Amino acid sequence: MAESAGVITLRVALAQINPTVGDLEANAALMTQALRDAHSAGADLVVFPELVLDGYPVEDLALRPSFQRASRAAMHAWAAEVHTLGLGDLPCLVGYLDHSDDVRADQPAGGPLNAAALVHRGELRARYVKHHLPNYGVFDEARYFVAGDAPVEFLLDGAKVSIAICEDLWRAGGPVAWARETGPGLLAVLNASPYERSKDDARLALCQSRAREAESALVYVNLVGGQDELVFDGASTVIDREGTVRCRLASFDDDFDVVTVHADGTVDDGRIEPHGDDLDRLHEALVVGTRDYVRKNGFTDVVIGLSGGIDSTLVAAIAVDALGADRVHGVAMPSRYSSDHSLVDAARLAENLGIDHRVVSS
Repeated sequence: MAESAGVITLRVALAQINPTVGDLEANAALMTQALRDAHSAGADLVVFPELVLDGYPVEDLALRPSFQRASRAAMHAWAAEVHTLGLGDLPCLVGYLDHSDDVRADQPAGGPLNAAALVHRGELRARYVKHHLPNYGVFDEARYFVAGDAPVEFLLDGAKVSIAICEDLWRAGGPVAWARETGPGLLAVLNASPYERSKDDARLALCQSRAREAESALVYVNLVGGQDELVFDGASTVIDREGTVRCRLASFDDDFDVVTVHADGTVDDGRIEPHGDDLDRLHEALVVGTRDYVRKNGFTDVVIGLSGGIDSTLVAAIAVDALGADRVHGVAMPSRYSSDHSLVDAARLAENLGIDHRVVSS
């Protein structure tokens, strides 16, 4: 925390990491390392992605009371652990699965919550619950979660910080409007926003619009990595109150940076990573999705049927980029309808990629 020319400043760490659904222990270890990095960098606040402790999407795990309890317990245990490690004085915002304790008119007690905790000095000091629950495309959150209905803001030595979670940014009203009502500062947004082709331009434009609307700096921290059918592209971003991009992290890779945000909504320039063109990003998404699907499901190698055609050629090339040639095995399975040309092409492909190749005749 500092004060420059009478304006309070915050050094905000963006912790863009790659969790695994359900692996609370491993995800907590990733969070601890990011917190160590932020502490060493002199950060005043760390912002993690949405549901980072549990991974995203948790899907039906969210409906299991045993997993709800395990997630809450892991969150409290992590808060205590990092405090014991000497990192507790650094506040952080952490996305996690919690459950409601109160009976509401529209929901029973125990409903699952997509929440963000303010962790400081070994305790959960505040809890924000996602306000808008997406129920379209790849999202089914209205089925799983109970929606929040109240803003959460806090002061760090006079600098105001407001909290939102992913879809809260995409819809009018709610956290963005609440942030504007209470004046400039920082709007911290925790995200699990999956990659879609050409979505990054629309997402950036939205963040810029919301920063101007809230009249605050906006820190957008996104998950990265593949989980089942989804790929998260990271590209976490910091935008000032005028809508100018001041920092952008890498796409499709773990990344970390610390950016100076002023309480009046202005931001000092940080690192801006270049983004590839549309086809480059599509290739990166396919490679990361393949690599993490294999790794997170505990596989070691993959077997691909090679026909000599463009489809198996593309799949094999992506697999080699994701895993390395020594972990990809090609199999040609000719029938009496297969041409010699397809067998020759399949063998040449395997040779060019440096992968194991064998022929299994029917």
